[in-house]
Amino acid sequence: MRICVLIKQVPDQESVLKINADQTWIIEDNLVFTANESDTYALEEALLLKESLGGEVVVCTLGPERSGQVLKDALAKGADRAMFLQDEAFDRLDSQGAAKVLAKALGAEQFDLILLGLQADDTGDAQLGPILAEELDLPHVTLVVATEVLDGRLKVKQEQEGGWYQHIEVDLPALLTIQSGINKPRYASLRGIMAMKSKEIKQVTAADLGMGADDLTPDQSIAQLYIPPKTKDTVFLEGSPDEMVSQLVEKLANEAKVL
Repeated sequence: MRICVLIKQVPDQESVLKINADQTWIIEDNLVFTANESDTYALEEALLLKESLGGEVVVCTLGPERSGQVLKDALAKGADRAMFLQDEAFDRLDSQGAAKVLAKALGAEQFDLILLGLQADDTGDAQLGPILAEELDLPHVTLVVATEVLDGRLKVKQEQEGGWYQHIEVDLPALLTIQSGINKPRYASLRGIMAMKSKEIKQVTAADLGMGADDLTPDQSIAQLYIPPKTKDTVFLEGSPDEMVSQLVEKLANEAKVL
C-alpha cells in the first residue's frame, strides 16, 4: 500500500503569540515550531498500516524553509521519502489554494491512501482534507478514530457528535482526516535518525507544478487578527470567612443578579 501523509508545521501550543503591526498575521520571530498534533497521529496510523500490510509511506508538507524539519522528523520515525512544496508563491495560500497545489503534486503519484490530521492547530478550519479529496476526486471520511483494510476496501470508525460513532466502508484510493488519540505516536529511534540522513526529500516549486500567479491568487484573505476583548475580571475576596461570605452574597445579588 502506498500512503501519503500531509504534515503541517505550526507554532508550539505553549507559544506566546503576538500580532504583527498590520494585524494580518502573528510575529514569527523567536517562536518555537512543531508538527501539527493531529498530523502526528496520521503519520503513526500510516506507519502502522505499512507495518501490517507492507508498502511505502511518503510524507509531504507545504511551507517555508523551516517546515522541512517536520519532514526530517517523520523520516526519522520511519517514513520512506518526503516531498517538500516550498516556493514564495505558496505563501499565504488559503485552504482552496493549498488543496490545488497539493492536488497537482500528489495526483501523479497514484497513492492508495492519503492521510492528514483533522485540522491545523493554527488556523483550525478543518477545510483542507475535504477540499483536497474533491480536487483529487477521491472518497473521503473525516474524524476517523480507527482504520481497517479489507480486500481492497477501507473500513473506518468515524466519531460523531454526542459520543456516537459510525462505521463506514470506502473504496481505495481514499482520503482520511485523522482525529487525535487514534493511536500513540512513536518517538524517533537513534537508528531512525541515522537512516533519515540518506532518505530523499524532493523539493517541489510552483514552476515544477506548472502553476503561475493566476493559479495561486487566494480567494480568501485575513482582514484582521486581534486579541478578544477582555470583558470580565477575576475578583479575590479577602477577610474572614464570614466577611467573604457576605461579599460573595452581595456580588451574587447585585452584580451577577442570580439571587
